[in-house]
Amino acid sequence: MPHILVIGTADTKPQELACLATLLRAGPCPVLTVNVGTRTAAMACDIAAETIAAHHPDGPQAVLNLTDRGKAVGAMATALAQYLPKQPDIAGIIGIGGGGGTAIITAGMRELPYGLPKIMVSTLASGQTAPYIGISDLILMPSVTDLAGLNTLNRMILHNAAQAMLGMTANPAPKQQGLPAVGLTMFGVTTSCVTAITAALPDRDCLTFHATGTGGRTMEKLADSGLLTAFIDITTTEVADLLFGGVLACTEDRLGAVARTKLPWVGSVGALDMVNFGAPETVPPHLKGRLFYHHNPQVTLMRTTPAENARIGHWIATKLNQCSGPVHLLIPELGISALDIAGGPFHDPAANTALFTALEDRLIPTFNRKITRLPLHINDPAFAAACVQTYREIS
Repeated sequence: MPHILVIGTADTKPQELACLATLLRAGPCPVLTVNVGTRTAAMACDIAAETIAAHHPDGPQAVLNLTDRGKAVGAMATALAQYLPKQPDIAGIIGIGGGGGTAIITAGMRELPYGLPKIMVSTLASGQTAPYIGISDLILMPSVTDLAGLNTLNRMILHNAAQAMLGMTANPAPKQQGLPAVGLTMFGVTTSCVTAITAALPDRDCLTFHATGTGGRTMEKLADSGLLTAFIDITTTEVADLLFGGVLACTEDRLGAVARTKLPWVGSVGALDMVNFGAPETVPPHLKGRLFYHHNPQVTLMRTTPAENARIGHWIATKLNQCSGPVHLLIPELGISALDIAGGPFHDPAANTALFTALEDRLIPTFNRKITRLPLHINDPAFAAACVQTYREIS
């Protein structure tokens, strides 16, 4: 029978770990406690730290009894990330921790499939949480007080966390026997295009990802996991942020899954006219004097220059040259975002020409790899129709 794993550092959080396990054992699922502490445990757990440490690529000696706590935490995180995906019968996983425990446990949670319940009760569940969540669907729950023994408040928090886990495991999401899944990328300034594409594909399960850095990474992780059948990657704006210091950057592996999986890819240059920053005061000083558009008080957009667009074009083309599966890049000559339109704040034909020329110069056409210019704006319904037609042709 699938079981719930309760994970914590039994050397520093024994009371909280025992309390959470007791709460969960009131439910129907079997419960196993897991110790990821790197020092002598203060309570016995069903799965000992030594068992987890043995899954480190360099063996348990690379994890346990290290004098450097930072290295020990990092090593245990590596071991747990190796251990958890190999366990076949997990109904859900819930962890508790401070700084070290959160780093260890979330590293393991990030390796688990989407949809599997994951709750992390943490002292760090506020502020900059991206390093802990990554592109997973784990839930970070604030512990409010420090986890340094039980008190009235954290007993209530642990109770709520346990009830949330019991509810999710008692009522798991049904297995989806759906349509072929297609990954799409969208930004506010390309919404019209992607909405039209989705409407034209009623025979596909269209999974749309917000192109905020994590969106592209998530889409490509799903492809690597065999959960997508194709890409309609209209909004590649994350590349601009990667190359020029924006806050919504992808990683250097953007488009890597296209090469690895050889899945059909229809793409475009949506929102490459902009680099994203936060509030105006967060824009780096060396960029003062550039053309900006204030999307809202928390979002400042910077127009990319011809030189920057040339570099973007070379980067994308180089990545696509590594793809041997069917790839077709469509270029909307009349504008690449809602801001890049005649009379719009980011309308800059010279910048777009630099982008389009760089793509054409660097991309190596083959039977499977093509690039096509269309005398359309990206949000023109005819451009969306061309994307759908191209997808049908290559998939």
